[in-house]
Amino acid sequence: MSRTRTALLAALALIAASAGTAVAVVPSDTALAAVPCTVDYKVQNQWDTGFTAAVTVTNNSAAKSSWAVKWSYAGNQKVTGGWNAKITQSGTAVTAANETYNATLGAGGSVSFGFNGTYSGTNAVPATFTLDGVTCNVDPTDPTDPTDPTDPTDPTGPGAKVDNPYSGAKVYVNPEWSAKAAAEPGGSRVSNQPTGVWLDRIAAIDGVGGGMGLRDHLDAALQQKGSNEEVVQLVIYDLPGRDCAALASNGELGPTDIDKYKSQFIDPIAAILSDSKYSSLRIVTTIEIDSLPNLVTNTGSRATATPQCDTMLANGNYVKGVGYALAKLGAIPNVYNYIDAGHHGWLGWDDNFAPSATLFHQAATSEGATVDDVQGFITNTANYSALKENNFTVNDTVGGTSVRQSKWVDWNRYVDEQSYAQAFRSQLVSAGFNSTIGMLIDTSRNGWGGSARPTGPGATTSVDTYVDGGRYDRRIHIGNWCNQSGAGLGERPQAAPAAGIDAYVWMKPPGESDGSSTAIANDEGKGFDRMCDPTYTGNARNGNNMSGALPNAPLSGHWFSAQFQQLMQNAYPPLG
Repeated sequence: MSRTRTALLAALALIAASAGTAVAVVPSDTALAAVPCTVDYKVQNQWDTGFTAAVTVTNNSAAKSSWAVKWSYAGNQKVTGGWNAKITQSGTAVTAANETYNATLGAGGSVSFGFNGTYSGTNAVPATFTLDGVTCNVDPTDPTDPTDPTDPTDPTGPGAKVDNPYSGAKVYVNPEWSAKAAAEPGGSRVSNQPTGVWLDRIAAIDGVGGGMGLRDHLDAALQQKGSNEEVVQLVIYDLPGRDCAALASNGELGPTDIDKYKSQFIDPIAAILSDSKYSSLRIVTTIEIDSLPNLVTNTGSRATATPQCDTMLANGNYVKGVGYALAKLGAIPNVYNYIDAGHHGWLGWDDNFAPSATLFHQAATSEGATVDDVQGFITNTANYSALKENNFTVNDTVGGTSVRQSKWVDWNRYVDEQSYAQAFRSQLVSAGFNSTIGMLIDTSRNGWGGSARPTGPGATTSVDTYVDGGRYDRRIHIGNWCNQSGAGLGERPQAAPAAGIDAYVWMKPPGESDGSSTAIANDEGKGFDRMCDPTYTGNARNGNNMSGALPNAPLSGHWFSAQFQQLMQNAYPPLG
C-alpha cells in the first residue's frame, strides 16, 4: 500500500468511528494480491462500557490447517466472550485461534468470528493485526509502505528500534535448556518455553565443554525465526568483582579487571552481535544482574555492607563496566539493553528506591553511554518475589496497624513485583531516563502455587497473621534467594501483559541452581555461599532467619533436577 492509501484508510476508519461504528478498513482493489492477509475489524455495536466486534480474516498466502490472529489494544479493552474462535487475552494482547470446525483456511479463503468486550474512555481500533506471525493489511513488496520492513526510510524497519521488542515476536527457545527440561518426567509441558542464554564468563562466548556458544545460539535463533520476528534473550554477566554480596555467583574477574572485561568479554560479544547475518533478530541483553543494587544497599555503614562491595563502590568498576556494555551494545541497531533493577524486596524501601534510580542513571551516562542506549529495566531476575499479592495491599490495616509494620513487609512500600516494577519505572523516568522505557519481570520461579498457596487473607488476629496467612510468597524471609523450598513456575513468558511492562520473561532458566548446598571445588570462579546451605541460620541480609534452601544443590548454573520437579509441581498458573 502507498502512504496515500494508508492515510486514506485511516481517515475512513476515523469517519466510521465518529458515526458510531469503529472499523478497520482494508483495500478491496487488486493491490491486495501482494498483501499476505487482511483483517477487517468492525465494532458493530457500542455503548457506555461495552461493545460487540466482528472480525473477518482473509488468507492470501498458502492454505493453513490452523490459524491464529493477534492484536493489541491501545486502551483498556477487555474481551468478555466470543464465538467462532478461541479468544484469550493477556494484558492488552489478544489472540483469536481457530475452533476445530474452522481450522482450515485455504488460499484466498476467509473466516469470521466475533466477541463482546468492555472498555472505558476510548475504544480505538487496534493498529496492527497478524495472522500466524505475519503482519496483515501490509504489502511487504512495496518499498513505499510505511510499515514495510524493507523500507529504508521506515522508522520501524531494520536499523531502528521498536518500542517493545517482544510485541509481535516469537522468543528464542534455547535447545540446550529445552533438552534438559524435556528429559525430566513431565518436563515436555514447559520445554518449549523461551529462556535466557547466560554469558557468565569469557569462555561462554565460544561455548563451554562442547556446548553452544553465542554464534551457535544466534544461528539457531535464525532457524527458529523463519519469516517471523524473533527475540533472543542474553544475560551479560561477568563484571569485575561480580556479585560482591553473594559468594555463589562470584565471577572469574578480579575487582580491578575492568580492561579485561572490556576487551575480552564485551568487545567480542559486540563484534558477534554486529554481524549483519543477525541483523533481523531482536537481541535483548540484560545487563549485569545484581551488580548496581549492591552499591546502594551493601556498602558504607549499613549492617548489610561487605568489604567486597565497598571496594567496588570505591573503584567505580561496576559503574564503568555497565556504562561500557551499554555503549558498545547499544550502538548495535537491533540490540535492546535492559539493566538489572533488583526486586521489590531489595530496592522497595525508601532508603533504596530513589538512590538506586540515581545510580542507574549515573552508570547509563558513563563510559560513552547515554540513556538512549537503555531500552528498559528487568526486575526479579533469578529471584522469587511474587508477581502479584492479591490477598493484602500495602494500604491495609489490621486493628489500626498498617501492613507496612508487619514483619514480612517491614516498612517496604511494595508487596509484590508488578507494583514495584511499575512504580520504579516512573522513578527512573524522573531520574532522567526516557519516558518510553519498559520493564521486564522474571516470572520463572515466582508462581508459588501448589497446596501451600493461600486462597484468601490470613486471620485478622494481628497484622502478622493477616499478612503471613495470605501471602503467596512462602519464603521464610524476603531476603532468601538461593534454591528456595516450595517455589513454583510463575506466569508463562508473554509480551505486554500490563501497563509499562514490556514482557514477563523466564530469564533464569528453571532448573538451573542458584548455588551449591556445600562447598564444591570448581574452575568457574564460583564460591560457596552459606545462604545456599539449608542448615544455615542466616545473616543481617535475611534477618538472621533460616536460608530456606533446598538440599543437595549443585554449583550455580548447573542442572538441579529436584528443583525443576518442585517448580513444575508448584507452578501457578498450574501446568496442564
